[in-house]
Amino acid sequence: MSKRPNIVLVLADDMGFSDLGCYGGEISTPNLDSLARRGARFTQFYNTARCSPSRASLLTGLHPHQTGIGILTNNDLPRGYPGNLNLRCATLAEMLKAAGYATCLSGKWHLASEMHEPNDTWPTRRGFDRFFGTLTGCGSFYTPGTLTRGECDASAEALDPAFFYTDAIASHAAEFVTEQSAAGNPFFLYAAFTAPHWPLHAHPGDIDRYRGRFDEGWDVLREKRMKRLVEEGILTASTAISARDPTQPAWS
Repeated sequence: MSKRPNIVLVLADDMGFSDLGCYGGEISTPNLDSLARRGARFTQFYNTARCSPSRASLLTGLHPHQTGIGILTNNDLPRGYPGNLNLRCATLAEMLKAAGYATCLSGKWHLASEMHEPNDTWPTRRGFDRFFGTLTGCGSFYTPGTLTRGECDASAEALDPAFFYTDAIASHAAEFVTEQSAAGNPFFLYAAFTAPHWPLHAHPGDIDRYRGRFDEGWDVLREKRMKRLVEEGILTASTAISARDPTQPAWS
């Protein structure tokens, strides 16, 4: 039997289509750019316009309305959706765990309406052996609400002055990969970052590095992004840029 591949699924929250460097963005993303240029860059992606439904589709392969999460994780019964990932669908983690994979979620879940008492919609009960992250949709990167390890409150970990949620997600994910690689186990890692979802917290050094980068404003920057998208081969040269959102004034 051929060796089972390890699978790493990385999700960035609310990121724009052209935000990464390899898609024309202004921020330096060299590691992601390297992976993209040695792999495949898709030119179309259909999301569901909201966070939770998109995650539900990504993890199950189903239309979000079939999963119980049609809008967000609010319980809108009896007239709306329950806001929970229902038991009529299987997650990628559940399928891979049944196939002998070690599974881990590091980061944001946002697929359960109950975020304080463990239940059948928590990641640890939907196929993930390990979970470190948040159940809620957004919050401070320094003191994230609903920070959980397994099924236990992990808010005390954020009391460390050096704690930063993006770094913590990456560190936990890297630990899992290192451990499973050493053990020789096939693994599935779902690294679901909250960034760049608001409140857009970042290290001071990272902010300083981009000081002045966006001063030209959206009118100029969007045209430059468009040019880079064409140069990268993501869009054809005949692609026309859309008009600026009429609700937004010209940059000056």
